[in-house]
Amino acid sequence: MKVLLANPRGFCAGVNMAIECLEAAIERFGTSIYVYHEIVHNKYVVDRFTRQGVQFVDAIADVPEGSILLFSAHGVSPTIREQSAKRRLRTVDATCPLVTKVHLEAIRYAQNGYNIILIGHEGHDEVIGTMGEAPEQISLVETPQDVDQLSFAETDKVAYLTQTTLSVAEASAIIERLHERFPHVESPPKEDICYATTNRQDAVNQLAVDADVVIVLGSQNSSNSRRLMELAASRGSAAYLVDSVEELQTDWFSNSETVMVTAGASAPEVVVQECVDHLVRTFGATVEEVVTREEHVHFNLPRELREPAEPVEPR
Repeated sequence: MKVLLANPRGFCAGVNMAIECLEAAIERFGTSIYVYHEIVHNKYVVDRFTRQGVQFVDAIADVPEGSILLFSAHGVSPTIREQSAKRRLRTVDATCPLVTKVHLEAIRYAQNGYNIILIGHEGHDEVIGTMGEAPEQISLVETPQDVDQLSFAETDKVAYLTQTTLSVAEASAIIERLHERFPHVESPPKEDICYATTNRQDAVNQLAVDADVVIVLGSQNSSNSRRLMELAASRGSAAYLVDSVEELQTDWFSNSETVMVTAGASAPEVVVQECVDHLVRTFGATVEEVVTREEHVHFNLPRELREPAEPVEPR
């Protein structure tokens, strides 16, 4: 067996920043910290912080007044920020800057009177946060067929934004249909799908065609990880999305000469290496790391964690 280990894979700059935010907050404030939703969509990461005492919540009402609260990498709506302020929560914003960019674009288009079409997946944390910036002016579409249901007039001002973790091909099909229906539709000067999502998909496109099996490390609720699995399957490989080595099944690799291994942008490297080590031990695999693109992006910690610490008032 030969293992093609994709590079780039795993953590992107936004995920790195969010995790570093939570680690820095623990160091500064202790482990009595709350996070609104999962800090990133990865079971291994969330479980690690849960064991340290961090509590992940889905409602601001579940956070005691005056507590420390982190907003996850996926961003939150203005309503969540308002609820946090009313409860006198000390908030740290770990939103990925690329998600913040989409929020700011939504605000700008809304202020300029546009009808905003958001391409994304209903219920995803990032989509919920973005739509919250201008709920009366944003329509969500998930497929080209959804575009056909939009009722804007030819004279209406229309613009589109995209969730940052979409499949490039998936988004392109919807954007093409938008341009057919609304030739005057506008979009930001720089696309919203993040560099890391694009790079990891490019690696799958290049390597999956030579693989009998593709293993994607990532959680089932990770949008970008699921897109990698779907993309690999579309290239003709047997593709599996797993959280850890424990989920690998021996019969997946029967008669497999080449296995590609990659990881979604929220999956830590430790789980990748555990899976690769398992393939080496069990099947005598050799490993070739294939670099398809280099990444050198880094995001600084938010201001709240760069400034001198203030004393925390007892609750």
